[in-house]
Amino acid sequence: MLAVLSYPRHGIERVAFALVVMLILIAIFGPWLAPYDPTQIDFRNRMSPPSAAHWFGTDGSGRDVLSRLLAGAQLTLLSTAAVISAAVVIGLALGFTSAFVGGTIDNLLMRFADIWLSFPPLILALGFAAALGASLEAAIVALIVSWWPNYARLSRMIAADILTRKFMASADALGVSVRRKVTHYVLPNAMDVLVIQITLDISAVMLAISGLSFIGVGAQIPDPEWGAMIADGRSHVSTAWWVVTFPGLMIFITALSFNIMGDMLRRELDPTLQRRG
Repeated sequence: MLAVLSYPRHGIERVAFALVVMLILIAIFGPWLAPYDPTQIDFRNRMSPPSAAHWFGTDGSGRDVLSRLLAGAQLTLLSTAAVISAAVVIGLALGFTSAFVGGTIDNLLMRFADIWLSFPPLILALGFAAALGASLEAAIVALIVSWWPNYARLSRMIAADILTRKFMASADALGVSVRRKVTHYVLPNAMDVLVIQITLDISAVMLAISGLSFIGVGAQIPDPEWGAMIADGRSHVSTAWWVVTFPGLMIFITALSFNIMGDMLRRELDPTLQRRG
């Protein structure tokens, strides 16, 4: 963590890093910081503009937008983390298996991943989410099914490269087990590339979750998910701009911040870029 603090070189990177830290803290403590119950309906205050009582106004059912944004940060970022975590685990398992076993198994696994990658992830996720039913859980499962091939291909490429290095030949000569090779040699050497890819994927997965919610196959109202909030308020955008503007800004800021962080980590950790520099 201390090493990461030294990576930001420019003002925009420092701002992005601070925003990422702030968003993570909001995701952890947001539901307790919310001034109102994010699902509480109050028709007497519906479509109230931003004021001292409701800083970001209220939506069509009188729910406080700020409270829903704070609670929604946890929901959106936890959903994103669940998708990426599962995709990484599945991808690493298949990719490392493919690299270590080789031969027919390697060809079959990678051709299967290639077929999966030939479909746009969001379109594939949309089909699975529609088949599983409209819910945030269905959207998460659909995105996991759509995202794992990226990590399978990446981890297979990394593992295959590491297996050709001299220290792996020494490990073979010493009779080191496959499990130890993975945990002590392959995985530590793959972490830099995986961290970069995960950081870059956070914004893409978050946008996909919000997009699925926006078109109605992801989170459903009254869940305070940012994409669902925009979908719920789009019919009132001309008369109550705050209902869609603030969730949209949260999505934009979060995606941009994690993208900048991913580019920063790639610059600092990617050895090919360091050699060019």
